[in-house]
Amino acid sequence: MRRLIRLSFAAATVGVLVGCDALGIESAERIAAAREADGKAIGAACRHSARALEDCFAIYKKADRAAIFAGWRDMNDYMRENKIEPVAPQITAQTAPPEKAGAAVPTSRPLPTR
Repeated sequence: MRRLIRLSFAAATVGVLVGCDALGIESAERIAAAREADGKAIGAACRHSARALEDCFAIYKKADRAAIFAGWRDMNDYMRENKIEPVAPQITAQTAPPEKAGAAVPTSRPLPTR
């Protein structure tokens, strides 16, 4: 009898915790939806700041390209309908990796002639 009570209590506890978000376990659908929303937000921000779509792809390599394009296109339509001008970005993106410490830095000295 005790075993049956323990088993039913364990089943009820598992049933309650399966749908609980407090555990911090996210489902694959939730992760995919978050990536999609992030990509759309990135694309919309790129369009609003007058960045080219290709530049946006280059800057945000880890984001989903289809989501970036969807956000960029939606913002483009919105800006055209409401006659909104793009805002120039204040900070330029640095796409080239920084030079390593101690690496040879090219100088502006002329090349030696023979």
